[in-house]
Amino acid sequence: MISEYQQQLRHRFLSVPETAPPAPWEPVLKGRTPIGGLQGIGFAVAPDTGHDLVMVVSSQGHGLFDAVTGERMARDRDPDADDCTPDGVRVLSCPGLGPIAGTPVSIAGLFGGGLHTTSGDGWSLDVVSPEWPHHRVLLSRGGGMPHRGPHGEHWWHIFDSNYSELRTAGFSPSGRTLAVATSSDITLWTRPTAAASS
Repeated sequence: MISEYQQQLRHRFLSVPETAPPAPWEPVLKGRTPIGGLQGIGFAVAPDTGHDLVMVVSSQGHGLFDAVTGERMARDRDPDADDCTPDGVRVLSCPGLGPIAGTPVSIAGLFGGGLHTTSGDGWSLDVVSPEWPHHRVLLSRGGGMPHRGPHGEHWWHIFDSNYSELRTAGFSPSGRTLAVATSSDITLWTRPTAAASS
């Protein structure tokens, strides 16, 4: 039995359309990037540019993407069986590749773990399930109870995983990248600097 407040909240989440995040957030690669058998993702920093990097772990291997340009930086189609999935080590990580080779990358997704749910400068992310098992990803800013304010002003329904299983959603440690990963794809948004949202 759910309370009247919970029913109202559920209705509110179901009544709003999926919408793009507001400025300064910009999509990377114009939307969802298909990745079959996606298991999880993690973040690192490019040593030469300082860009956020996204490492993707899937049943097809490992990939490393620049989160600003969307460029694939490296690919390993046949990772070592001992560390091809993050559950092989206590800290849920996989070895980096390409420009971050030799550096372990924490991976969140199918095997557990999690990404940052706040950006450090006022942005927050919530995952709700008003139609379980489907998940909706909500972006907000300003703290408090953002979902009481108007949709499209204080909070945005930015992703609906009604077609695939949600693996994880969250911010990079820098707060400049926002990622949503499902079992079949990844969607990335970026912003120029963490200060741009203020």
